[in-house]
Order: sequence, then structure tokens, then C-alpha cells
Amino acid sequence: MGSKRFGNAFIYLIIFVAVIAIFFTLFSSGDSAEETDLTTILSMAKTEQISKIVVDRDRLLVTPRTTPDRLLVATKEPGTSIFDILAAAGIDPAEKSIQIEVKTSGGLGSVFGVLIQFLPLIFFGAILLFMMRQAQGSNNQTLGFGKSKARVFSGNRPTVTFGDVAGIDESKAELQEIVEFLKYPERFLSLGAHIPKGVLMVGPPGTGKTLLSRAVAGEAGVPFFSISGSEFVEMFVGVGAARVRDLFDQAKRNAPAIVFVDEIDAVGRHRGAGLGGGHDEREQTLNQILVEMDGFDTSTNVIVIAATNRPDILDPALLRPGRFDRRVVLDLPDINGRAAILKVHSTGKPLDDDVDLDVVAHQTPGFSGADLANLVNEAAILAARREKKTVGIDELLESIDRVTLGPERRSRVISQHEKEIVAYHEGGHALVGHLLEHADPVQKISIVSRGMAAGYTKSMPIEDHLFYSKPQLMDRIAMALGGRAAEEITFGQVTTGASNDLEQVTQMARAMVTRYGMGAEDLPRTFGKRDDLIFLGREIAEQRDYSEKVAQDIDDQVKSIIEDAHTTAKRLLTEQYAKLVQIARHLIAHETVEGRDLEKLFGSDAPPLDHTALAPA
Repeated sequence: MGSKRFGNAFIYLIIFVAVIAIFFTLFSSGDSAEETDLTTILSMAKTEQISKIVVDRDRLLVTPRTTPDRLLVATKEPGTSIFDILAAAGIDPAEKSIQIEVKTSGGLGSVFGVLIQFLPLIFFGAILLFMMRQAQGSNNQTLGFGKSKARVFSGNRPTVTFGDVAGIDESKAELQEIVEFLKYPERFLSLGAHIPKGVLMVGPPGTGKTLLSRAVAGEAGVPFFSISGSEFVEMFVGVGAARVRDLFDQAKRNAPAIVFVDEIDAVGRHRGAGLGGGHDEREQTLNQILVEMDGFDTSTNVIVIAATNRPDILDPALLRPGRFDRRVVLDLPDINGRAAILKVHSTGKPLDDDVDLDVVAHQTPGFSGADLANLVNEAAILAARREKKTVGIDELLESIDRVTLGPERRSRVISQHEKEIVAYHEGGHALVGHLLEHADPVQKISIVSRGMAAGYTKSMPIEDHLFYSKPQLMDRIAMALGGRAAEEITFGQVTTGASNDLEQVTQMARAMVTRYGMGAEDLPRTFGKRDDLIFLGREIAEQRDYSEKVAQDIDDQVKSIIEDAHTTAKRLLTEQYAKLVQIARHLIAHETVEGRDLEKLFGSDAPPLDHTALAPA
């Protein structure tokens, strides 16, 4: 790298000197002298009209005696002396009082003279050398296409260890066993056990797949090669396969070693899938990976760890034992895992003494490890903005809403009427959720805009759910329709504010009928088969395995579920309309209510309706 920079600097120096020489040649001022011939100079010397002659190589600079400010210049024959010329003309310089001065060549002027003589050769030579070096650099870059771009970590200075990973104890134990395989192979080989060829880490985004791989790199103490699946694929066919060969060659030379391929679905997708055939470059890369992992050469001590959040689109040949012997699933953490993750990410951050991370963990169901790390960081930023020395529980709870919905948008200007609509809408959600037996308890109501939401109602389960019963889903649908029902009862019309609620309700009701067998007849079967178009990586189509009559029946059952939930929400709000008005007025006055204030609001007796209250439609 240094020699290349030196060579480029040398070329630029040559070009710079050539430009300077051209400048001196073209733009030098020269002498303000009058051109004449040697015969005239000799005639003037005979008549004593010359006082001084300066000899500069083949040029004669003559100063007339009568006009000293006027200079004459003449050219003599190269190689002849001015004294010989004057003697041949019968002129004695001393007798005629002529002062003769001879300039010697050399110094900077001679250097520039040489440069000027060789200027065309230097200039074109520099351009030719520059073009050759540029072509050589492009050639090296072209030949470097087949080189692996993997980053190598020696593991001598671990930055992340298993102690920095929390909430995924089972997954961590699986990979810790891989590390022990590499550190103490004799313990397993004595029992006839073989080191697994590969480990596939599967999980939603943000669950810690890359973090866990970095912990393996820190714990293993062996060379760790990290690369992304997209780095194999180039516009030239065959480059990806060459990079795979080079990567595994490097790993074999440094064995025992670990190769980590992040987002392997970029090259490991099902071959021959998608419209119009497969991608030749991707398929060749995948074929080379298959051969390297379990080809004829099976004696290498290289373990491949790969991560993806789309295992359903990977090629079956890649998933079979012998290539990826283990599949480690990283799921969203439960409440205990979330508490442990919060403790890891809060290390080094000053927390108030009254901060209980278990409370924060209870209010963050569905959060991934990355979400929790972002939550703690947002809380620290919020505390710094408020000029506090420690992070309090208020900042942590505020950060939950910031992560899920976005920051508050108090600058949004809405009319008083729209504020009332939002208050009754969110009050309807909260009151229906509070009155229904199987709905999750309401934790917070706010009419302060966040993100794209004009207001929100937050409800949290008492404990994490893996399964949902039909009454629970029905109550969730009724609670989602509580906002629209409150608008109908109070204002006699509906607004577009319930659009997101209707999307969730429709999706949930259709899933109850087609996927969960919770329709009107509770038929134990599913309807429709989801098709994944692999080349898009998204579910965009559904294969209908039922008749038009069954499709109509599905629509009727979905409609029946939504209508029943809507009727339930409207009935509860009509019966408890005074409580709805109380909640809406409290929100208009205070904008947000949560915690003990919300419990007192639900537990208090609603004041009787007076003439200022809006009457039910």
C-alpha cells in the first residue's frame, strides 16, 4: 500500500515539474532587447558605439554607449569565442573601451534548460506511466474478485463473551458446547463423538443471532471468519463460488476455525424456485457451499455457523445433517429473559434506586433483545436531555412508548372537536377492555399523538401468552372495536381513526376461521395454503383448497365474529356510558392517565350525566 502511494506521488511530481517547465517556457518575460545581426554589432564596436557586451551562451547582449537603456541582442555562431570574432574583425576590446562579460552555464537555469529540451519526452512518458499503473490497478482489482472478503478475528482479545448474552440460555448452551468441542476435542473424541459440521441459528430479527456469534468468536480462542451472504454474490457468474473456495481454504489453513455466515438466505435459497428460473450466480455459490461443507474432503476441522430469519426458504440440501447438524432457535425472550437482558444493557448506566427492571420487563412483551437495548439507550438519552444524573423509572417507561410508537408529537395542532373524538375513541377501547373478562388489563390511555397514531391505549397481559383461546380472541376483537363503537354512540357517526383497528380485526377474525378452527362450527381444519414466492421472500399469495361455497361460508363466519364483537362493545359502552364520558373528560383535561390514577378512574363512581354531556345516539 505504501509503495503504491509512493509511486503515484512520484508520477504526480514529474507531471508537476513538467507543467512548471512549460510555464517558464511560455510565460517567462525574457529580455526587453532589440534583435539585430552580428555585422551591425561589429560595425558599432569599430566606431566605439558599444560600452558592454554580455555573452550568454550563443546570445550577445549589447549595451550602446549613447543609449545605455537600450539593449541589442544578436546571435553568434555556436562554439566560437567573442574574443576570436572581435580579433578577426580587427577590434581590440581594451582599445575601444568595450567591457565583455561572460555568463557561465549551470544552476537552476541549466536545469530548466534541460527540462525544456526533454519536455515532450518527460510529459508523454509520465502520462504513459500513469495509464499503465491505472490499468495495473484495475487488473489487480479484477483478479481480486475471487478473494474472500471475510473479516478474521483471532479471539485473543474478545470484545463480546457469553456473559454479555442474556435471555437465550438454551441457545447459548448449544453454542457453548461448540466452543468446548474446539477447545477440548479429546473429551468428545474419546467417546466417538464427531464435531458438528454446522450450526444454523434461526430467529426473528433482533433476537441476538449476530451477538451470539460474536460471543462465540470471543470465547472460542480460534480464528473466526465472519462474512455476510450477500458478499458472495457479484455481477460476474462464478465469483461467488470462487470466494467460497477461498474462504474455506483460509479456514482450513487455520483449522480449527469457525466460519460465520450472516444472512445465509441471500445465497442459500431454494434452487429452482421463483418465476423464470433460478439465479445462476446464486445457485453456483450455493453448490460450492454444499461441496465445501460436506464433499469428499471431510477431514477438516472447520465449523460453519450461519444465521437467518427465513429458514423456510433455504434449500433442503443445505439443511440436512452433515451440513447443518444443529438448528438453534432464538425466540423472543420471555419475562425472565427480558429482565436479564435489561440488566445486561443497563450495566454502566446509573439507575435510580427505585428502578425495578422486572416492572419494565413486565411491560415489554414481544420486545426483542435489540428492542430492549434501544429502550435502555433511549431512556439514558431522555435522562440526559432532562439534565438528570441518573436514569429513572419515568424515563424507562417513557422509552417503551418511544420505541413502540415513536416520540410524542405535541406540536400537532388539532381542533377541540377532534380532541374530543380521540378522547372518546381511546376511552372506548379502554372501557371495553376493562369490562371484558378475558381482555388484557389496560395500563395506559393517552390522547397525545405519537408517530402516526393520534392517541393510544396500552394493555398488558398479566403473564406472557403462548396460546390464545377463542374467548380471549373474541375479547381482543371487541376491545379493538370499542373505539369505533364509542364514536357511533357519542357522535352518531364514525371517522377514519379506526382504520388500523379494522385491519387488525379483519385479519384476526379471518385467522380464527381459516387457521385456528375457531369459526361458528369450530371445524377442526384449515382453509387455504399460503404460498411463499421465494425470489421475493414475502407471502403474497394463497392457494385456495376449497370451493366457492366454502369461501362464501368463510366470509359469513368472519362477518358473524366481527358483528358479535361489535355488538358486545356497543352494549357495554351503552350500559356504562356515564363512565365513558368520565374517562373522556379526564383525558381531555389531563391527556394521559396510567398506573394508580387509571385504577382510581376505573374504580370511582361515574358522576351522573347532565345536560352538558353528549347523549347516546
